[in-house]
Amino acid sequence: MTTPFHYEPGAAQGPVPPPECPAHGLGTGPGGLRRFYGPEAERDPHGLYDKLRAEHGSVAPVLLHGDVPAWLVLGHSENLHMTRTPSQFSRDSRRWRALQDGTVAPDHPLAPIFTWQPVCVFADGATHERQRGAVTDSIGRIDTRGVRRHVNRYSNRLVNDFCQEGRVDLVSQFAERLPMMVMCAILGMPEEYNDRMVQAARDMTRGTATAIASNAYVLEALTRLVQRRRREPADDFATWLVEHPAGMNDREVSEHLRLILIASYEATTNLIANVLRMVLTDPRFRARLSGGHMTVPEAVEQTLWDEPPFTAVFGRWAVGDTELGGKHIRAGDALIVGIAPANTDPVVRPDLGADMDGNRAHLAFSGGPHECPGQDIGRAIADVGVDALLMRLPDLELAVDESELSWIGNIMSRHLVQLPADFAARTPQDDKEPPSMGRPNPPRQDWEAQPTVRRTATAPGRTPGAAPAPASTGMTGGTGGASGASRASGASGVTSTATVSGESGGTSAGQSAAGRIPQQRGEAAPARLWRAVSRWWSGD
Repeated sequence: MTTPFHYEPGAAQGPVPPPECPAHGLGTGPGGLRRFYGPEAERDPHGLYDKLRAEHGSVAPVLLHGDVPAWLVLGHSENLHMTRTPSQFSRDSRRWRALQDGTVAPDHPLAPIFTWQPVCVFADGATHERQRGAVTDSIGRIDTRGVRRHVNRYSNRLVNDFCQEGRVDLVSQFAERLPMMVMCAILGMPEEYNDRMVQAARDMTRGTATAIASNAYVLEALTRLVQRRRREPADDFATWLVEHPAGMNDREVSEHLRLILIASYEATTNLIANVLRMVLTDPRFRARLSGGHMTVPEAVEQTLWDEPPFTAVFGRWAVGDTELGGKHIRAGDALIVGIAPANTDPVVRPDLGADMDGNRAHLAFSGGPHECPGQDIGRAIADVGVDALLMRLPDLELAVDESELSWIGNIMSRHLVQLPADFAARTPQDDKEPPSMGRPNPPRQDWEAQPTVRRTATAPGRTPGAAPAPASTGMTGGTGGASGASRASGASGVTSTATVSGESGGTSAGQSAAGRIPQQRGEAAPARLWRAVSRWWSGD
């Protein structure tokens, strides 16, 4: 059975309320189609997904801003098919029939998202391969150890700003700031980091009246960077794109830098905020189950299933008439990659409460040839940033009732407004030096996980079935393999479990594991170990 749109641009319809009319706040629009924007969609997106799935199945007709029709793909397999078949579903927004017939104006609130630009996300075929090749090659040149050094340093700098207060909003004072600080450094423009850049990056994807102006502010900063790197090359991402054999012109480089900055910033900000919320509120993360443990990378991966940083991606455009999920899709129709609904598709997740440990089949980073190429950088920023925060403030506690938390949303993401937390006030640390290796010992709670040391051949920070992590990640052990200093992050309940190799004495079966370092050869070994740890942490 097919379900064509009941409303098409130019078709005869009943009276349509003007944009300022309160009727636009309702959940349904022309033809009885549900709006994928407005209060209902923002307040309860998962409820909207359930309604659409019940009414239409795995592919549902919806209305975008201005009641422009599009298809929301809800099914996991349908999303995979769409993202993996560019011959049927193109990323070139110029194919959109609503643009061709003038239904969608250039000043549409979503214009910064769908307006065609000379970047790889709007290209297919050879053009896509050339442009994306430049991006992936440049990402491959990023020193991940250097990124972790930046994350650690900036995380501690941010904590220093509020650690004496005893209370923090983890969204505005940490999650919204850390990714922009790191990405500006990676791109090669740390001097451009400021509150205006943070605000513009958040605003330009929300479909607001100021989104176009925010987009212009970001693009101007990046254009200046490209012009400077043409004259003065440096060892940074902007220079690598400028000098890449793909031969990008200035506009191509500027637009790709904009794409990378905004996509990585938005995704990582939401990911950090969502991980911290779950750390402070979810029983699985607070280790209430007997003997339960969860490392920070595992917490991040579970969050990518339950609260992906991008809930949807707009869009794909049908190359020709086709079918998807039993629906007839016309040439030029717009489609939305439904990341959040695909992750909760009952076909792949019949039990939403089940842990997804080791399962990376989620669509948090989309799929196919346009899958996010920088996802590992985003994971690293979240892993190391959250771990650094919990090392400094292991006694973080949610300062309000969970029911008081609120979100604002748009068609692409759902953003936690505030995450207030309390902790014992502390003195600032030198952000150029490694954070203190010792942690305060708050009174134990009955749900806290016991620190353990596991003897295993698995590499440090690696979970069974997962790809091996570099020894210098600092994501789960904090001290890297041989130190064996176990940590339980206080009130967070997220544990970082060190792994010992057993090559230098090991730990006897009856020995207490907490806080122990395996026996070393020679009297000077502890000093050498501490110096090595200090050099690793500071990135020297």
